[in-house]
Amino acid sequence: MLTKRIIPCLDIKDGRTVKGVNFVDLRDAGDPVVLAKQYADLGADELVFLDISATQEKRRTMHDMVLKVAAQVNIPFTVGGGISSVEDVDDLLHCGADKVSINSSAVKRPVLINELSDKFGSQCIVVAIDAKEIAGEWYVHLAGGTIPTEIKLFEWAKEVESRGAGEILFTSMNHDGTKSGFANEALAKLSELVNIPIIASGGAGTVKHFIDTFKEGKADAALAASVFHFGEIPIKDLKEELRKHNVEVRL
Repeated sequence: MLTKRIIPCLDIKDGRTVKGVNFVDLRDAGDPVVLAKQYADLGADELVFLDISATQEKRRTMHDMVLKVAAQVNIPFTVGGGISSVEDVDDLLHCGADKVSINSSAVKRPVLINELSDKFGSQCIVVAIDAKEIAGEWYVHLAGGTIPTEIKLFEWAKEVESRGAGEILFTSMNHDGTKSGFANEALAKLSELVNIPIIASGGAGTVKHFIDTFKEGKADAALAASVFHFGEIPIKDLKEELRKHNVEVRL
């Protein structure tokens, strides 16, 4: 049985880790380099580092911070934000990233997924999908959730898999920062539709939420931010509880 992964997410804006609710009302959560080192030491399975304003500000991810974070961690490390070309990915992998996450650029030019997968291998290409449930239907949003589209979540997920994505990072905008639990019904449907790993994001508030997303949502990994950044759920304690509930994790 494959082990389930616990992934802290470092959302970066102006060089600091931030956290909000429903993608807005951001507050400071600390130095990303310091946090990355702490998480690696505390038993996180992977890290995700997202330069959340890169796309809106039409600039590339901060390479110097990627270098600093990569120097501090010994676990897989995904970087996203403002990535739109083979050259961008090549630069980030050389800076120390293990994987890259693309979102808006993939929607605007889907063949980018094919290009990156062909060049670097699907194992390091994560397609992030920010979606919002509106009147019973999930719609993809771009640029940090600020631009709605008419693209439907499940159709897009199948397409990104067919184009060579190695993983999908699905964030429910309805649940983001609310600490009300993950979007398990949508996650379970995603898991049925595609054969690549699904990372659950948006809504973590309690240990039970993690248990539920692995059991009910069929997620392969669970990503969270504030509950880790502000010390509400220690990763070691979380993993021990998951083990008690027959969820296989690396201790």
